[in-house]
Amino acid sequence: MQGQSQQQAYDRGITIFSPDGRLYQVEYAREAVKRGSASIGVRTTDGVVLVADKRISSPLLEGSSVEKLHKADDHIGIASAGHVADARQLIDYARRQAQINQLRYGEPISVETLTKAVTDNIQQYTQVGGARPFGVALIIGGIDDSGRPRLFETDPSGTPYEWKALAVGADRSAIEDYLKEHYREEMDLDAGVGLALNALASVSDDGLRSDGLGIATIDAETEQYSEFDEERIASYLEEHDLLAEEEQ
Repeated sequence: MQGQSQQQAYDRGITIFSPDGRLYQVEYAREAVKRGSASIGVRTTDGVVLVADKRISSPLLEGSSVEKLHKADDHIGIASAGHVADARQLIDYARRQAQINQLRYGEPISVETLTKAVTDNIQQYTQVGGARPFGVALIIGGIDDSGRPRLFETDPSGTPYEWKALAVGADRSAIEDYLKEHYREEMDLDAGVGLALNALASVSDDGLRSDGLGIATIDAETEQYSEFDEERIASYLEEHDLLAEEEQ
């Protein structure tokens, strides 16, 4: 009983470490991310793939209103998992940083620089009173000035990680197990899309719906972010035999 009341004392303030070195509010923010629908990023030889499960909860809901994929700059895209409103704030911040870099230096911002600017902003909310951590994780993918695809994750603690392929949100462990087994560094963009869709389908019992997914790619050759329309998503699902029965 005493230990429980002691924990409650520490988890009321985000600026206070517990005796074992934990920030409970940051850990709770990670739990909020786990409750969000999954997003997947895959780095390939010729670009980056972002796939997001929109989790359409009602047939009355317009799928296009569920925002999981975002263009941060011409050469950078972002996928999110967790609180959508928190994601919007961070993505607006990322877009401002991209514009500032373009105006100040006359060149596009690098993927790593943008990721670290976003995570520095996130980190401030883990040590300032009167605020709470962001309950969202982002996948930031894009093409650097050398033409090299890069893929990063931001954590609610403000820590950036670089990945070859990753998932955030619900069923992260199961999806990443699939990615570990099937990922190949020599994959092209089409194969990367197929891998991400199959990884998402591996944790779905009913197949995937074209109106419940978002897919975007950033091509290394053109250095352009491109988001797929519903018809193109359906063709990929049909090609990989992942389409839900009601859409067949």
